[in-house]
Amino acid sequence: MPRECRLYVLTPPVIPDPASFAIALSDALEAGPAAALQVRLKGASDAEIAQVVQFLAPIVRAKGVPLILNDRPDLAASLGCDGVHVGQSDATYDEARRLVGDLRIVGVTCHASRRLAMDAAAAGADYVAFGAFFPTTTKPAPTRADPEILTEWRNAMATPSVAIGGIETSNCGQLVAAGADFLAVSGGIWNFPRGPAAAVELFTQEIGKVRQELP
Repeated sequence: MPRECRLYVLTPPVIPDPASFAIALSDALEAGPAAALQVRLKGASDAEIAQVVQFLAPIVRAKGVPLILNDRPDLAASLGCDGVHVGQSDATYDEARRLVGDLRIVGVTCHASRRLAMDAAAAGADYVAFGAFFPTTTKPAPTRADPEILTEWRNAMATPSVAIGGIETSNCGQLVAAGADFLAVSGGIWNFPRGPAAAVELFTQEIGKVRQELP
C-alpha cells in the first residue's frame, strides 16, 4: 500500500486575536484531517503563548489532533501540550525529553542533514523535520533541502519524516511522492486566497491523489 502522508498544520508566526483565529482553525480542521497542530509564535511572550494555547487546545483535542508547541519544552510541559518541536538552536532532544516526559511527542528540526536526523532518531525523536524545500517567507530558512532526502530517509529509517518550508497546494505533490510522512504547512494554509478551510481541503485532495498514483 502507498505510504500515508498527512497534513501537519502550523500556526502563523503572529496571532493578534486568538479568539478569531480559533474560529478559523476550527473551520480549517473541519475541511480535512490533520495529524497535528504546532503553535509556532516567534517572539511571543510566555503569557501570549499561554493565551493562544488556552484558546486552541479545546478545539484540536475535540478533533483528536495533538497540540505541539514550538521551541519551548518547559512551556509545553507546564501548559499541558501534547508535545514539543525543537530546532537545532533550541533545547537539545535530551533536555526536551526530560522536560516533557516519555508520553509526549518530541520532534526535531534537522534542516537538510542526514547526520542530524540519524542522531535525533537514535536518541528517540518521534519525528525528524527536513527543509526548507521551497522558498518561504514565514521564517528564515538556513538550508534548502532536496526531496531526495525524503526518499532516502523513508527507505532506510522507521522514524517518520516531516517536510517543511514553502509548501503549497501547487507543489506538495512532489514531497508526498518522495516519501514525506507529514507536510508541515503555515503560509500555504493561512495565506491561501480562498481561505484556510479551502486550503486544507485542497491539500487533502492533492495528498490523496498522489498516494493513489504511487506503486
